[in-house]
Amino acid sequence: MIIYREFSSLSRDLGFSGRTLYGVSHAVTKHYRPVRIPKRGGGTRELHIPDPLLKAIQTRIAETLLPLEEISPCASAYRPGGSTKRNALPHVGRQTVLKLDISGFFDHITYPLVKKKAFPASRYSESNRVLLAMLCVYKDSLPQGAPTSPAISNIVMKDFDDAVWRYCAAREIAYTRYCDDMTFSGDFDPAPLIAFVKARLKKMGLFLNEKKTAVLRQGRRQQVTGVIVNERPGVPAEYKRAIRQEVHYCEKYGAADHLSFRGDPTPPADYLMSLMGRVNYVLSIEPQNEEMRGYKTLVAAWLKEAAQPKKTPEEQP
Repeated sequence: MIIYREFSSLSRDLGFSGRTLYGVSHAVTKHYRPVRIPKRGGGTRELHIPDPLLKAIQTRIAETLLPLEEISPCASAYRPGGSTKRNALPHVGRQTVLKLDISGFFDHITYPLVKKKAFPASRYSESNRVLLAMLCVYKDSLPQGAPTSPAISNIVMKDFDDAVWRYCAAREIAYTRYCDDMTFSGDFDPAPLIAFVKARLKKMGLFLNEKKTAVLRQGRRQQVTGVIVNERPGVPAEYKRAIRQEVHYCEKYGAADHLSFRGDPTPPADYLMSLMGRVNYVLSIEPQNEEMRGYKTLVAAWLKEAAQPKKTPEEQP
């Protein structure tokens, strides 16, 4: 077990001097800038982005220290091999799917929780715990935008995840968590499970967003982190339809003219890379989708063409 009792060993492994680490920690709020991004459901979300120095320190913490702590197998995000597909697969073909959402997830993971769970007393001296926790929080909570926050959230939630998994396993209910989205599936009555989850969250100072609670029975669309799970993993038809339309316009007019017509200033190469990413996403969920395989070949050819240097008028035949 790696132990950090001496500050010198911590400073050495992080690659920053004590003067730098303590200097940043004592004025940590000055090393963030707020950024607002749109939410999928409308409105905006405020992120706090660390400056290059704090980001470099947090990246070293994320790479060197946070992997030392365990996370639950039920956590499907922010881990090697984690994905929306991994989160959805346990819920394919189940009688009932229950979706719960944790309200203000990162905002309610506070300094005491970070210090206790991510930097435990069994591994760190008290002064090192205080320093590291201060470097990873912004105004007493986990900042969305810091490279340490995702991994810390999984570490903090481990005991909760394990307790919920034990409850569910005894009742043959599948459970996964993708950041603040919890999914349960099986043949069960949702009410007792919701009560149990609410009680466990309350012990941590966390709460459910009641507006996002959804019970999905067989016979209607069951969608988990963007993946349809009724019979087999699938991507919603409207997502694939949008790709089909984009490919059609590019094939008919060319990517540059298509973008120009709709007043989109995105460079064609960047747009095609984004389109390729969407096609690859569908194929990651539906690897046998022949339509998307064909689109991948087309978009790859267009990308290759877009990367070719443009000929000057003198070079034209």
